[in-house]
Amino acid sequence: MTPATSVAPATLAKPVPPSAGAFEVSFIPDKARVRQMRTITTAFLRKWDVSGPLAECIVLAVSELVTNAVQHGYGEVGLRVRYVAGELRIEVSDGNPQPAELRSADDDDESGRGMFLVAFFSKDWGVSEDGTTTWAAFRVPMGRA
Repeated sequence: MTPATSVAPATLAKPVPPSAGAFEVSFIPDKARVRQMRTITTAFLRKWDVSGPLAECIVLAVSELVTNAVQHGYGEVGLRVRYVAGELRIEVSDGNPQPAELRSADDDDESGRGMFLVAFFSKDWGVSEDGTTTWAAFRVPMGRA
């Protein structure tokens, strides 16, 4: 067995040509995948020279969106991160047509704040018309990525 075939396909990031500034990963929902998606995203952000608070906010958004897909989605989860013309866009897809939405969380609630964090730190966010993809966009200052 070669090293490439010994790794579960769901954990492999599929980069597109470097000039495109993007990667895409698909995986079976599992809580452990959230950490893996943060790690993959962090590696690509380093490659694109995106660091500091901006990188932390992007990784936080990936974590929140992937967690929502793992917990509330149906079937395979997809993560796409792409950088185009000063904007970094995260898209997380799952088979659930119920769109992500902002919720009110009480002080004692252990969850329910994820989309507020995404909305606060991103330039913009939204949901596809069919409800299966949630996205967040971040402005990347010139000279980065």
